[in-house]
Amino acid sequence: MKTRFAFIGFQHPHIWDLVARATAHPEVEVVACCEEDAATRAQLAASGKAKITHSDYRVMLATEQIDVVVVGEWFVKRGQVVIDALRSGRHVLADKPMCTTLAEYAEIERLARERKLTLGMMLDMRDSGVFRQVRELVRAGEIGELRAASIGGQHPLLPGVRAQWYHEAGRHGGTINDIAVHGIDLLPWVTGIGYRRVVAARTWQAGPPAGSHFQNAGQFMLELENGAGVVADVSYFAPNSHGYSLPLYWRLTLWGSLGVLEATMTAKEITLYKEGEKAGRAVPVGAPNPGGYLEAFLAELRGRPNPGLTAPEIFRASYVTLKIQDAADRGLLNTPL
Repeated sequence: MKTRFAFIGFQHPHIWDLVARATAHPEVEVVACCEEDAATRAQLAASGKAKITHSDYRVMLATEQIDVVVVGEWFVKRGQVVIDALRSGRHVLADKPMCTTLAEYAEIERLARERKLTLGMMLDMRDSGVFRQVRELVRAGEIGELRAASIGGQHPLLPGVRAQWYHEAGRHGGTINDIAVHGIDLLPWVTGIGYRRVVAARTWQAGPPAGSHFQNAGQFMLELENGAGVVADVSYFAPNSHGYSLPLYWRLTLWGSLGVLEATMTAKEITLYKEGEKAGRAVPVGAPNPGGYLEAFLAELRGRPNPGLTAPEIFRASYVTLKIQDAADRGLLNTPL
């Protein structure tokens, strides 16, 4: 039998990757689509990009035969939608972030655990050939023991293109929670080392349109379980004219006892600087794994072996990211993880 998917929310472009993959997947049938915003429904009807079947997600959950709910709503709304979907007995595959508060996180984790429901997330940086190769190099011991890491997740703000709700009060939920979850998931997956504490975190506003409520800047420092330090910037400071093509997009630098490794999402090569050598090595990127997050979710849902992204990893990455955002919001230092 095919797994019946229903989509809720089309106001963030990430959702279109999953729409395409789910529609084409031999194990998946898309049975319903809900968009509660009237203007967005009209745009979708005009474009033909999605056939909207419902304007109220609660009605859809109550009336349709659904196995999996895909959540792509504006960020602050997502937590309640995920909770309602789990309460209705459905598995959930969410865009990131899946929620914006620690209270929502706790309820989502409880429902999934107690009702034995699968939760997936669109953490697709693991599927990049760049970072798959980075993981192979690090796990093979090429840089030795990790001592420090820096993560550059800067994005373009794209005024007039990025959804207006980013700038509206009470709808975004925090730039760190928005962007950083990709890097927070990636680092333990690459290195095998978890997080110990949030040393410091900050968000602020710098350069958004007049009247915007969007705190578009975010930076933080973390300590890993082995004592290594992490410095990260996830601000919306990238030049708009470059879009996502900037060679600094999702930059990861790892400093180890035997060398330094640097990679970016858009690079064709990874640079490795080994102790004892005089010049850097250019290492070709690995093969990508497009749609790996979906395959991992379906494997976990159907009880098949899953070498990819797992629900416990998703919960840990989400929790750590929410704790960093909370530290920034409340000015906390040295928060244990």
